[in-house]
Amino acid sequence: MQGELLLLLALHLGLTALPGVAASLFAARLGEERLPLLLAVGLAASAASAMLAFWCYYADRTVGETFTYLLLFGSVFLTGWSLHGGRIGRATLRGLATPLGLWALGSAFLVFLGFLHGGTSEPLQTAATRFSGPLPSDNVLPGYFTEWFYAHGHHGHPVFPGPWLASDRPPLQVGYLLAQRPLASFGPELNYQVASVVLQQLWIVGLWTLLLAVRLGRVTRGLVMLTVLVSDLAIVNGFFVWPKLLPAALLLAAAALLLTPLWGELRRSPWAGALIGALLGLAMMGHGSSVFGVIPLAIVAAVRGLPSWRWLGVAALALVVVMAPWSAYQKYGEPPGNRLLKWSLAGVVEVDQRGTVETIADSYREAGLGGTLHNKAENFVTMAGGGPAWEALKRGVDSAGEGDWSQAVREMRVIFFYDFFPSLGLLLLAPLLMLAGRRRGRERPHDWSFALLCFAVVAIGCLAWGLLSFGNLAARTVVHVCSYALPILAFAGCVAGLRAVFPRFAVWYVGIAAALMLALYVPAVEPLPGTAYSPWAGLLAAAALVGFGALAFRDEAEVPTAPRRSAAPRG
Repeated sequence: MQGELLLLLALHLGLTALPGVAASLFAARLGEERLPLLLAVGLAASAASAMLAFWCYYADRTVGETFTYLLLFGSVFLTGWSLHGGRIGRATLRGLATPLGLWALGSAFLVFLGFLHGGTSEPLQTAATRFSGPLPSDNVLPGYFTEWFYAHGHHGHPVFPGPWLASDRPPLQVGYLLAQRPLASFGPELNYQVASVVLQQLWIVGLWTLLLAVRLGRVTRGLVMLTVLVSDLAIVNGFFVWPKLLPAALLLAAAALLLTPLWGELRRSPWAGALIGALLGLAMMGHGSSVFGVIPLAIVAAVRGLPSWRWLGVAALALVVVMAPWSAYQKYGEPPGNRLLKWSLAGVVEVDQRGTVETIADSYREAGLGGTLHNKAENFVTMAGGGPAWEALKRGVDSAGEGDWSQAVREMRVIFFYDFFPSLGLLLLAPLLMLAGRRRGRERPHDWSFALLCFAVVAIGCLAWGLLSFGNLAARTVVHVCSYALPILAFAGCVAGLRAVFPRFAVWYVGIAAALMLALYVPAVEPLPGTAYSPWAGLLAAAALVGFGALAFRDEAEVPTAPRRSAAPRG
């Protein structure tokens, strides 16, 4: 079975990577050497090809399959042409290979950790119980709609039991799966699970893009990557394959262009506006909660320096081109397509015929001023953990004292799954330590300023999240309804902040925090009947983790941060 997992991993890593690799190499062939820009182009091209695949299969299965093969062979041809003649520098190629290797190793680590206690014969059920839960059927939805559109295209009205309409959730993950469907149709459920893990782990490429753009040091960069990889966020949400981590990759790539020294130059380039607009629009096509990441990125970028009206127009046009077809589908193809909006913004779970604005107005009118203020306060209390987190922690401590370690593990996992700030674990102390050693932060300005920038984005994002979410019991601010770019940036800010003020202590402290988090998620406390621990899966997961760490901490040659003067197309 481990051989089949390795085969599926290699297949989906290759199919997913090809369009992005081809686009990055093509841009490098044209003269671009700034690695963060090349990686952002690759992620945007990868996601755009997935959206094109979705619309091709929606039109007709034959059109879709034709696009699949054109995408495959076109990407191979473009990659070969870009590499021909040795016109791309070795430093650039090494720089592009590193995040590709990290992504492959991170995907392998999560696949084998997820199936450490077996369960490959029932992969979706395993994913719903392995690390938290049992969780609902949300991980099944992308696969269900993939098969529907592959078989029926635009004919009929797909409804998942619930009832969920296809128009209720953006289709980026479905598009990726459709693009690979004719090339990987064996072992349907396991195939879908592995492909979707690979997609969720694209956050690795997005975060690496940001860390390079902000010019963090080798050790800080490696600590950030390792911390996020073994966090509850990546482990649980990467293996339970609802489409939440995937759009975070695109938001992090956009952050690399908006929040770093690159912004001073890019805000004067209309083509950069098109790239950033496309990244933000594609993130929204991954999941609607991405709006809570888009808002703080836009605000912080505006504070750092406003672009021209022309730039804004180009960015807006790119965003509209990406999002308008889906909005039209929601309104005309499968109306009303507003169930998640009404759930999040109005606290209404039941399906009814009211429009979004009407439902929101009705909910706020019913709550009144007092009820609304109470709901918003509860949103911010929920982010902080509040009473439920303390109660779960107390139950966990009591269970551990009684020798019931399985129950103690369950309680801790509940806290990390639901509560934003408690999910940071031991890193919650980082802001306090930064405050105590703030004078020392000046000695490591890159780490210090990056940490503050991350905290600013997280604060603005959480403020928008808390104010816009309705806040009743049905629509409260638990972690899995926010943009996952925010907790990733929170982890990154905490690690960078610790490195800024106590660099040696930070290495040990972050290492201990990561080890404890990993230890929390290795055990299978809700194993499926007939499953058992696999030594081979454990060895492969450990090897992938060690390889990931070695690559993340590897010292690399500097890659240019400014374009070559002769950046015109050549050859």
